[in-house]
Amino acid sequence: MSAELPAPDERATRDLKSRGIGLVASHSESAQAAAAMLRRRYDFADERDATMLVALGGDGFMLHTLHEMLDGGEFRPVFGMNRGTVGFLMNEWRLDRLAERISDAKPVTVAPLSMRAETVHGDEWTHAAINEVSLLRETRQAAKIEVLVNGRVAMPELVADGVLVATPAGSTAYNLSARGPILPLSANMLALTPIAPFRPRRWSGAILPDDTRICFRVNDPENRMVSAVADQFEVRDVSLVEVALDRSRSLTLLFDPEHALDERIAMEQFAT
Repeated sequence: MSAELPAPDERATRDLKSRGIGLVASHSESAQAAAAMLRRRYDFADERDATMLVALGGDGFMLHTLHEMLDGGEFRPVFGMNRGTVGFLMNEWRLDRLAERISDAKPVTVAPLSMRAETVHGDEWTHAAINEVSLLRETRQAAKIEVLVNGRVAMPELVADGVLVATPAGSTAYNLSARGPILPLSANMLALTPIAPFRPRRWSGAILPDDTRICFRVNDPENRMVSAVADQFEVRDVSLVEVALDRSRSLTLLFDPEHALDERIAMEQFAT
């Protein structure tokens, strides 16, 4: 006896291909297992043809997926489901009602930072960062960094392990671990946060409007080597790093209404 066909409404909820929804997953065992279950339940569009993506993995895989869009110039909304560790940028994993969840999802727009770095060897690199751009000492010696804000010297010399600039979306990541402020998504601000500062010892950083241009000049870069990291992309032996928000390449994340990113960022202030 042949299997009973699903009802028309049920077929519609399983057909994600006609809506241009594709599926991507990290290489982890849990993400691949979840992807297999979803493919048995739903009909997805080919990733190359999709106008929207469901991403399975953790925060690292979400950042990887978003950076692929930035590199390729194709910006598609992403509905993430957590099959990783923290999953701050992800929704909860559930097999059922995926079509309805995507239809009801709340979009959140995230603009990346743009980093331009010059090295002591004369090389120049540019890269985007969704969470933060950080400068970190490479040796046992503390970094010595001049900080300029909109072309003006704001701090002649910061002596520290490093310094970072974080977006609101990234303010609960490395920035928070460095005792930086949590920024609401609607704040239109950037966090400038020192990492283990030695001088000035009491400087805890600054909150700046998100149209601010921030420049870091490394003092004595040949002897006190510093690296610059834009999310997961590292440039070694930098002498100068410029950071600014790039609104021309905004990304869209989709969240369950009861699991909205802005609410989770706000509640992180009460985490113990």
